[in-house]
Amino acid sequence: MTRSELIAEINKKQSFLCIGLDTDLSKIPAHLQDHPDAVFEFNKQIIDATHDLCVAYKPNIAFYEMLGSKGWDILGRTLDYIPDSNFTIADAKRGDIGNTSRYYAETFFKAMDFDAVTIAPYMGQDSVEPFLGFSGKWAIVLALTSNTGANDFQMNAYNDGAPLYKDVLRISSRWGSEENMMYVVGATRPEMFKEVRELVPNHFLLVPGVGAQGGSLGEIAKVGMNGDCGLLVNSSRRILYAGDTEDFATVARSEAQKLQEEMKLILS
Repeated sequence: MTRSELIAEINKKQSFLCIGLDTDLSKIPAHLQDHPDAVFEFNKQIIDATHDLCVAYKPNIAFYEMLGSKGWDILGRTLDYIPDSNFTIADAKRGDIGNTSRYYAETFFKAMDFDAVTIAPYMGQDSVEPFLGFSGKWAIVLALTSNTGANDFQMNAYNDGAPLYKDVLRISSRWGSEENMMYVVGATRPEMFKEVRELVPNHFLLVPGVGAQGGSLGEIAKVGMNGDCGLLVNSSRRILYAGDTEDFATVARSEAQKLQEEMKLILS
């Protein structure tokens, strides 16, 4: 999906919501636990209930890898089931060099046809560049994350005394463009969005941490939006596990709709 197509979907749906399909078999409703295809059935009902309210879905690959070959099959079928109008993100956090990085890119962009992949940039340009050579595909680079451990490296002073995450933004933005590169910036750090936007004013930002992790949608939008919206705000647990009975998909839709309606007001 190109940047212009993504922006068109945001405007059409009046939403910049991304739903994380981090489907944990132990957390899905009891009536599905014994279903022969429980994870896919859960994903299917969530997608049916929410696809018109969100612009993107983000399966976390770890939740599928842990199921072995069956998990990869479920992931593939889930990806096929998502409507073409929804942007798809493989939350894989890959980060390697040479042929390894190239094969990761081909796995998610050719074999599976995701629109985007999350990437850890620690190994530098040659770990990210292989993901930038596919038309209509995106590298989403981890820049400033919302976890506690982010302070171990990302906030440490580096070179000119600026925190490391600023160098990640400043240097990596030279490798691609706002047409094929996004950044992960955690919603639990809204006070830093102004500084992020000074370095990457035109790039889209994938923002985890709204909902269960305590991030505020209003605060993030105020400091993080640009002229094209420029945000994909992810919510996973708040939507996926909002209900635990047979009407879980209806309850999930209600939670997604609350976020979409808030986004509509922000975009207006």
